[in-house]
Order: sequence, then C-alpha cells, then structure tokens
Amino acid sequence: MIELSINKELHAANGHFDLQVELRIEKGNFVSIYGKSGAGKTSLLKVLAGLMPPDSGEINVKNQIWFDAKKKIHLEPQKRNIGFVFQDYALFPNMTVKENLVYASRYGNLSMIEELIEVSDLGELAHRKPEFLSGGQKQRVAVARALAQKPEILILDEPLSALDQEMRQELQDYILLLHKKFDLTTIMISHDIGEIVKMSDVLIVLEKGRIKEMGNPKSLLFKSNVSGKFQLTGKVLNIEKQDFLTIFTVLTGQEIVKVVGEEADSARFKIGDTVLLAAMAFSPLMYSRNQ
Repeated sequence: MIELSINKELHAANGHFDLQVELRIEKGNFVSIYGKSGAGKTSLLKVLAGLMPPDSGEINVKNQIWFDAKKKIHLEPQKRNIGFVFQDYALFPNMTVKENLVYASRYGNLSMIEELIEVSDLGELAHRKPEFLSGGQKQRVAVARALAQKPEILILDEPLSALDQEMRQELQDYILLLHKKFDLTTIMISHDIGEIVKMSDVLIVLEKGRIKEMGNPKSLLFKSNVSGKFQLTGKVLNIEKQDFLTIFTVLTGQEIVKVVGEEADSARFKIGDTVLLAAMAFSPLMYSRNQ
C-alpha cells in the first residue's frame, strides 16, 4: 500500500500553487492520473519517485518511510522500489536493447532479462541500438528496462501520447499484460479517456495541485447518468453550423462519425473535447465493406 500526504509549492506558467495531495493506493491497482496541463500530475509522480522532495508531509510504502519532513527522512530514488518510464524513453543511445536492460537490472539477473525480452517480443531487436527502433519499439524497451529493476511500483508519464492509435492500442495491451504478470502497482498519467477506462482500476482527477475526484473511472467519467443502448467515447475533430443544426465530426477509436446536434450545442463543445456518444435506440444495419 502507498500512503502519501504531501505539500509542495510549484511554479507554473500561470503563477504559483501548492501541490497538496493526500491519498492511499492499494497494492496491485492500476491508477491513472488525469487533469489539465499544469495541474501537478508529473510533479506528483516525481515526488513519489524521490526526484522532487516535498516541502512537508509523509510518504509511506508498505510500512517503510520514504519521506518524512519532520524526521528529516528522504529516501534516495535508487532505494525506492520504482520503475519510471519517461515520455522521451530515455534509452542509452550507445547501448543495444539487451544492454539497456542489463544495465538497468540492479541484480544483473540474466534470466530475468531473457524473460523480459521474450514477454516484450524484443527478441529480434535485442542487438539493435535505439536509433534503429520505431517509437512503439522504443516504448516497449523503456517499459521492459523499468521492469528489469524488479520494481513493485511502475510509473508511466504519458507513455503512449506520441504514438498512432493502432500502436497505442497494442501497447495498452502490452502494459496491462506486464502489470498483471509481474503483480505491479502501476501509476500512469493519461489524457486519453478511452485509455483510462480500458486500463485503470482507479482514476485520480487532479486540478490545480489538488485531488478533485478519485474513484472508479467509469463512474467518474460517465457520471452524467447518460443511458442508452450503446455508449462510445470520442474526440471532436470539427464543428460545422448548418441553419439551426450543428454537425460534429467525432473520432471514436479508428472511425470518424458525424453527429447532429442543436444550434446551442456549438457553444457547449469545442474542437479537441473528449465526449461521450450515446443513443437511446439502436437498430444496427450491417453492410459488406466491399459494396
């Protein structure tokens, strides 16, 4: 279990604010952190990892004190059982995939390295250097390297944000597989609603350094009590006004759909918004894609 109660003054583009968070995370949970840019999400992960000391408070993990301001305890990052995956992968460019994993392994456990290479489907890439890998391949290596340390906690800072939708979905499955296989407690920052619902047990909504909401992802994200025969999440790509109607172009998964709304709806939504699509009645028709 992770128990954290901290305060840290942060300096953002729009001024100063306090990261003031109190939370408990159960072992084995997959936790997503969601919020606007500048809400303190990455800072919270850095505080937990020991990369940024809080101004006050305590961090207790499995009854071990990682930080206690009053007792002047601050456990060094390398002594915290955490694997951290950064947005830019942070792979060593002069090392092969396997050498990156071996270097990261605090135990030099070659059988563990071979298992990670097999589970991560990196066998054909083991002797390549990062410059010869795609973005998705680099991301798989970055996650595998974090696990080479045998961490109990895996931290992911928007790990899939730079990837296309198909690769993103593939790596979501990959991360979930490793999360379960290695019995991890995983904490991930994400702005993708579909990703959060698919992967998470717990969602933390952070706003201006404070927890606004915390709980089941579906309950929090779809608490508008929308009912319908089907529900999909999507992102607004375009808004077009036509007479008294508004036509919304929405990307859901890998498909683009047109949704008709009222004129007033154009003021409620903007391009880039994540929305929930629902229908009260749904009688599907199926056509051949070759017609």
